[in-house]
Amino acid sequence: MVSPSEEEGAAKSFTLRQRLALGAISRLGCLLIGLIGRTLRFEWSTEPGGVGSDGEPPHGVGVFWHCAVIPATWRFRDYHIAVMTSRSFDGEYIARIIEHFGFGTVRGSSSRGGSGALIGVNRVLAGGNTVAFTIDGPRGPRFVAKPGPVLLARMSGTPIICFYLACERAWILPSWDKMMIPKPFSRVHLRWAELIWVPSETGDEEMKVLHQRMQEALERVRRDAVAALGPGAS
Repeated sequence: MVSPSEEEGAAKSFTLRQRLALGAISRLGCLLIGLIGRTLRFEWSTEPGGVGSDGEPPHGVGVFWHCAVIPATWRFRDYHIAVMTSRSFDGEYIARIIEHFGFGTVRGSSSRGGSGALIGVNRVLAGGNTVAFTIDGPRGPRFVAKPGPVLLARMSGTPIICFYLACERAWILPSWDKMMIPKPFSRVHLRWAELIWVPSETGDEEMKVLHQRMQEALERVRRDAVAALGPGAS
């Protein structure tokens, strides 16, 4: 998904200290996710009009909140899903970690290289693969969905797939997104929303309505996933 020249360019944009930190954080992150992930117990549910009876994601534009990156990385490992990651320091180590688990990456964000990245992920969709967005990333505001996936769904003719992974027990990091690290042997509930389709002829006003519908679906599946696990879930 990312050419060697792009990777080399990204690496050169960081200082030596940052490059060393990236290596350490990436290795630690891969080790942590692998060790904890093997102990997790996943379950799933869906709204009417969501995923099929197998509980697997259809071809389309997956969107979820940034705080659920760790359980999502383990649950969807080796699915060859492409993820848009920013060109920032945080985006770089996230890209390295998820690539280790079989994801593709397309570099860019709403603030850096967004237009080019949308074109890149549209090519991925045209090739038959699914893409995913941490929709309030890379820097928030937390739980506020950006509009890019609505435009991409219109461009590609594929649906928006909203989902959330709630953790029965988790450590919550003091970061902007309150990232969850599931505690070993926890249950994780994956909740799917009904698919949202964006016709190619959709106008600007209707795009705003669909953006709000996506926001509401993300809030709904988060609420329902947490409720499925009971008190103390995140």
